[in-house]
Amino acid sequence: MASNASIPQTGQQRERAVARAQEADEKQQDQQQTAAPRGPLQTDRGVTTVEETVVAKIAGMAAREVPGVYDMGNAMRRAFSAVTDRIPNSQTNVTGGIGVEKGETQAAIDVTVVVEYGASVVEVGNAIRRNVIEQVEKATGLEVIEVNVNVVDVHLPDEDDEQSGGEQRSSDLR
Repeated sequence: MASNASIPQTGQQRERAVARAQEADEKQQDQQQTAAPRGPLQTDRGVTTVEETVVAKIAGMAAREVPGVYDMGNAMRRAFSAVTDRIPNSQTNVTGGIGVEKGETQAAIDVTVVVEYGASVVEVGNAIRRNVIEQVEKATGLEVIEVNVNVVDVHLPDEDDEQSGGEQRSSDLR
């Protein structure tokens, strides 16, 4: 019976030894992965970080370049921008209508736009997606995993006439 008792004990010892070896291998692989550069922002000589505001500015400029984009942001954002644009020496807020979630090597971007009447929402959305991905990846080295485009309004050509007419009437009152 003593010989039977020693067999399971030897098997348990082997199992523990195998488990310890596997843990050591996993730990070594984890250390190698964390030590190895994980993209253009992590090198063996240091790490470069990019703030979300930087990504938002680049994405905002890239989205505005797309033909068919009339404005950026929801109605509240556009109203706020219209007021601040009238202040002398104020800077244009290019991040309006842009939302960014960023990790160490990847980013996800949400873009809220107003398209011009007559433009294809599908084509404008795809063009925004292509341009934002290209510009952000080129400028920051981050991998853009998704760009979600939210079209909140369509700008009609006669809206410009109504706005300029309204401004003339308010200036006539002075």
